[in-house]
Amino acid sequence: MAEASARLEIRRVPYGQPDAMRLIAEVQAEYVQRYGGPDDTPLDHAMFEPPLGSFYVAYAEGTAVATGAWRRCSVVVFGTDRTAEIKRMYVVPGARGRGIARQVLAHLEATAAEAGAEALVLETGLRQPEAIDLYESSGYTPVPGFGYYRDSPLSRCFGKRLTSSTPAGACG
Repeated sequence: MAEASARLEIRRVPYGQPDAMRLIAEVQAEYVQRYGGPDDTPLDHAMFEPPLGSFYVAYAEGTAVATGAWRRCSVVVFGTDRTAEIKRMYVVPGARGRGIARQVLAHLEATAAEAGAEALVLETGLRQPEAIDLYESSGYTPVPGFGYYRDSPLSRCFGKRLTSSTPAGACG
């Protein structure tokens, strides 16, 4: 595996930034292929502005190849409600298998912890086995369902304990 080979520049960008919007459209098209429809989770651009959250685009050789974001939430896991939810993790098909998702995930963990999150949560689906493998191999464990897809039989929720010192808001 060529995990360490991908050198990235990960930039915090506004949710509406053109590269971010293009990659979000691509991941939505992938959801349509895998699930028959887009991710309908209600999102507000303000959720991804500090201090409520942050949205990132990863660039390899100047080309936008991945996204990832976190937003504060109050899901209680691992004995804390100082949580953040990971959203919009995506790597373009041509850049997969190079460790980019793992680098973006590590960046999200570090920046969320710096912002005060003590734990991260996320929701993914059974038709994304590569995502489930990434999260499990990165120390995420199953947590009770939460948010928009909490009752979906295709949804799986995971969490990971971090360290931090500031409170969080609400997610879903």
